[in-house]
Order: sequence, then C-alpha cells, then structure tokens
Amino acid sequence: METQATLFLLCGKIASGKSTLAASLASKHDALIMAEDEWLSQLYDNKSLDDYIQTSTKLRTTQEPLIIRMLARGINVVLDFQANTVRSRTWLKGLITKSGTRHELHYLDVPNEVCKARLKIRNVSGQHPYDVDEKTFEIFTSHFLAPQESEGFNVILHANTPM
Repeated sequence: METQATLFLLCGKIASGKSTLAASLASKHDALIMAEDEWLSQLYDNKSLDDYIQTSTKLRTTQEPLIIRMLARGINVVLDFQANTVRSRTWLKGLITKSGTRHELHYLDVPNEVCKARLKIRNVSGQHPYDVDEKTFEIFTSHFLAPQESEGFNVILHANTPM
C-alpha cells in the first residue's frame, strides 16, 4: 500500500544544519516536523552517547506507530532524527517499508570545522535544547557514516551548506 505522503529524513553531523533544513522542508511541503532533540530533552537527562542510544531507541519504538499512521493518512512528515549511522538508517528504512511511503534522505555534507563554528554560535544562542562541547562533537562524529548507495535511499546531497 503506497501512500501519497512523503517522509523527509536528515543525515548530517551535529550543527550541520539539519534542524534548519527540517524547518525549510516542513514549510515547503506542508509537513509536520518531529524533532528528536526536542522530545529527548523533555523526557530524559542524557549525559553520554550510551544514554542517547538507549533513550533514542525508546523514543523511536514509541513514536514509530504514530509516524506510520500519519503517513498513511497522507501527512508529510519531516523526521528531525539523525540518520547518521547504518543502525539508525535501518530503522528509517523500516518506516518507509511499513508505511509504503515516498521518501527523501537529505544528506548535509558539511566539514567538521564548519560544524564546530556553528556549534559555538548555537551554544551561545541558547536556542537549542542541548549545549554540545567539542569533545562530545568528536565522540558523536566518530560514529558518523554517510549514506551509501547500497542502502537504497533517495539521497539529496547538500554539500558545504553556508553558515
């Protein structure tokens, strides 16, 4: 059963511009944004990568049926959840398969130096639910893997997105 809705997915390092792009996509496509960081910051006190993995898994398991129902009803959804690892993309691929929906995986290919500069600005602004230091950036980035053609996603590349 194929739906008329589109699921928009985001892949990019911390501070690469995923949330900014999510807002743009939602506006352009009359889509609902579901933002992982907003949910996690309200529900859990994540202090480490292990905490994040555990709590994001709970969140994904809980929200999966809701996401699939929205797509089945023809609601475009922008998932501001990272698609930065094969594991996370496997879950996202399952959503696509279960919902029968179209999808776009937007990959923001931004150099670490640009992300770190944006991160400093973001931390000072207080506009984001998490302040991320450089050490945490490096830990999360060490697990980053760009999407591969063999994964079967419809990838849209955003290279060197300006600040």
